[in-house]
Amino acid sequence: MKKNDWILKDGEYHLSVLGIIQHVNGKYLITQRVMTKAWAPGWWEVPGGACMAGESSEEAVLREVKEETGLDVSMASGGFKMSYHRENPGQGDNYFVDVYKFILDFNENDVQIQTEEALSYRLATKEEIEELDRQGIFLHYQSIKEAFE
Repeated sequence: MKKNDWILKDGEYHLSVLGIIQHVNGKYLITQRVMTKAWAPGWWEVPGGACMAGESSEEAVLREVKEETGLDVSMASGGFKMSYHRENPGQGDNYFVDVYKFILDFNENDVQIQTEEALSYRLATKEEIEELDRQGIFLHYQSIKEAFE
C-alpha cells in the first residue's frame, strides 16, 4: 500500500510504531509536526510511522527514529513497551501501534530533525507533555501514557 493511501476492509489492519526517546536526564525528545500535515499540523508527538512490507516493528521503529531525529537507538537501553489498536469500521483505517521506549545519552546537537516531518523539537518533562495533552496538542498521549512510566 502507498503511504496514507490505505483503504482497509473491516478486519484488516496496518501496523505503525512509536519510539519514545528518554534522555538520561529524564526528559523526553518530542517533535512538532509541520504545518503542511493534513492531520494535526503543529501538534507535538514522539517519532514514529508505518511499518513497510516485510519489516518487523522493531526494524521500523529503529528506522523511523533515525529518519525523523537522526538518532541511532539500536544500542540504547529499553525496547518494546506496549501495543494498542484502533478499529474505525467503514473508514478503512484500522491499525495496531507498537510502542517502544529507549533511554539514550545524547547531545542535543546530535538531533537532526527531518524537516519534511517536523518544525522543531524539544526535550520535555512528562509533566510538560501532560500539559500539551491537556491543551489538546500532543498526539496519542492517552493511548501511550503508560509507556512513559
